[in-house]
Amino acid sequence: MLAKPINSYRPYWAKRFGAAPVLPMSRAEMDALGWDSCDIILISGDAYIDHPSFGVALVGRLLEAQGFRVGIIAQPDWQNASAFKALGKPNLYFGVTAGNMDSMVNRYTADRKIRSDDAYTPDAAPNKRPDRAVLVYSQRCREAYSDVPLVIGSIEASLRRIAHYDYWSDKVRRSILVDSKADILLYGNAERALVEFSHRLAKGEKVADIQDIRGTAFLRKKIPEGWSEIESTKLDRPGAVEKHLDPYEMKMGKADASCATDESKPKVVLPEGTKAIEIIPNARLKAPKADRTKQVVRLPDYEAVAQNPVLYAHASRVLHLEANPGNARALVQKHGDREVWLNPPPIPLTTKEMDYVYDMPYARKPHPAYKDAKIPAWEMIRFSVNIMRGCFGGCTFCSITEHEGRIIQSRSEASILKEVEEIRDKVEGFTGVISDLGGPTANMYRIACKSEEIEKSCRKMSCVYPGICENLNTDHSALIQLYRKARAIKGVKKILIGSGVRYDLAVKSPEYVKELVQHHVGGYLKIAPEHSEENVLSKMMKPGMDAYDEFKAMFEKFSAEAGKKQYLIPYFIAAHPGTTDNDMLNLALWLKKYDFKLDQVQTFTPTPMAMATAMYHSGKNPLRKVTADSENVPIPKAGNVRKLHKAFIRYHDPNNWPMLREALKKMGREDLIGNGKQHLIPAWQPLSSKPITTVRGEQLERTIRPRRVSENKRKYS
Repeated sequence: MLAKPINSYRPYWAKRFGAAPVLPMSRAEMDALGWDSCDIILISGDAYIDHPSFGVALVGRLLEAQGFRVGIIAQPDWQNASAFKALGKPNLYFGVTAGNMDSMVNRYTADRKIRSDDAYTPDAAPNKRPDRAVLVYSQRCREAYSDVPLVIGSIEASLRRIAHYDYWSDKVRRSILVDSKADILLYGNAERALVEFSHRLAKGEKVADIQDIRGTAFLRKKIPEGWSEIESTKLDRPGAVEKHLDPYEMKMGKADASCATDESKPKVVLPEGTKAIEIIPNARLKAPKADRTKQVVRLPDYEAVAQNPVLYAHASRVLHLEANPGNARALVQKHGDREVWLNPPPIPLTTKEMDYVYDMPYARKPHPAYKDAKIPAWEMIRFSVNIMRGCFGGCTFCSITEHEGRIIQSRSEASILKEVEEIRDKVEGFTGVISDLGGPTANMYRIACKSEEIEKSCRKMSCVYPGICENLNTDHSALIQLYRKARAIKGVKKILIGSGVRYDLAVKSPEYVKELVQHHVGGYLKIAPEHSEENVLSKMMKPGMDAYDEFKAMFEKFSAEAGKKQYLIPYFIAAHPGTTDNDMLNLALWLKKYDFKLDQVQTFTPTPMAMATAMYHSGKNPLRKVTADSENVPIPKAGNVRKLHKAFIRYHDPNNWPMLREALKKMGREDLIGNGKQHLIPAWQPLSSKPITTVRGEQLERTIRPRRVSENKRKYS
């Protein structure tokens, strides 16, 4: 998979202006930089924080390094177009994003209630972005300057690139490309596509003619000549997710038919001197292989998937199967008389390219216009370092794979250590503690397929489910070495790991678990079993509790060896597709058995394009072939059921006891109501009570519940 390096383009002429202290958000700042205009203006639903963890800053600095003058309009007043004219007319295009989060996830809880704060806004002020921000911002850009090309991106646009189920309106919506009237959509992290697109546009190419860049989506009237079209419903796809066969496993008993010698067939003996003529069937004649680069897979039309949930689940399955940059084909989906065309996913960035992106001259602080305002998202990550991106876990409730891809893209050790030193030297308030060296997953750094050829041809949805793939290199030595060097940096007192640990992967390297537990845990380590019941975990594509038990044993062993009293903090999801009331009861009993009393519980939120969302909408399992007669998945949709499932996880909260008593009686489990240790909830109700959060029987001081930044980081990570 070769691609032109993003740092090899000849810079645009405006490179002569050099790097700005921060990218301008006003005409006065442009004047101070000597700019008469911006080449590119980025619109964002987030406050502008000049740090690589925030998409608008990363993209802005990347384009600046390519020689373009980039201005930012952050959280504009969307009631009219005047705020979108603040920096004047861009010479090349408007780039529209909702911000680091989907605007609907940002503004609404899992129960569709408006949140009272926004972690990406100064002082967490609410209502600083509209619903479906990409659509609203796009409309205002068109009103401001109708002739300026419009480019949309970010996770909101990326996850809505085809017809998608919208949880908040409870219907299937059209591709955001159609509704936004944008010229082109860049999906994924999109650095490679963005750099090529910007340079080609700057050289005079028309935006309508730029249709060959990977990782982009656009509208066409018809399929171009030279392309062969394949109906998705006719494709031969694998059925059930099968366990990997162990070629070294010896099974006693009757030999497998494929390996056995068939002694029953009579042997044909030819007369001496006779030559046998082999007849070769047509099927064995070698035909030229089809050129996959000129194949497009046709998904069912928008109108069809909007009316037929089975076709919706089928389309979701096909999209996920066509996700490997090494073998993915283009996709097309008709919307009325127009075709939404998706080019194959972008080629992942190399380590050198990742370093190039993260080594930009970031100010590493919010824009001065915000003065002393506190921005919770910034407070959370100001002392953390992103070391990688992507995830090969494939958890069905998570959207990170659909956005960033399954192939891990890692920074070099030198680049990461340099950033740690910059935090030490430049970030105000640094006390010597790095809050995280991580990414979507803490321990996937530099882990990849053992074979590049196998990686290119693989069409699996996960490298770690139903078990760790035998072709996956699970060596954690590079990460261990990074941890050791980072904590040896002068001025660094402690390095914590705040990203979630993939524990089924971690147990493959006991040395890593020991390093993590003895040096990088601040008393509590968060991990995400998500559930205890196998039938639910199979719908999540998560490992069984055996992996959790193995990791827990290692965690406790290495903590004891270090003389530390430390605890695991498990995360669970309530009301996930495939979950029944009995499943939640069994989870509550598991929590009770191990004396877990948790406050942080996430109710499943169907985010666009996630596989679990397809389950939620269709009631089908897209992890297997989807037909009208294929497996039906129980879906806890009703509000009272979702509340009950959450209450089971928080069985210790007296406010939940009346609901749980009623449910247990209906389920015929009144034996769990009583005042003994064997009971789940007591038979009495206190007059007033304040829930207490405990972990493994240890009472904790009640604190303000962590802001939803951490929750939504889990959702997308």
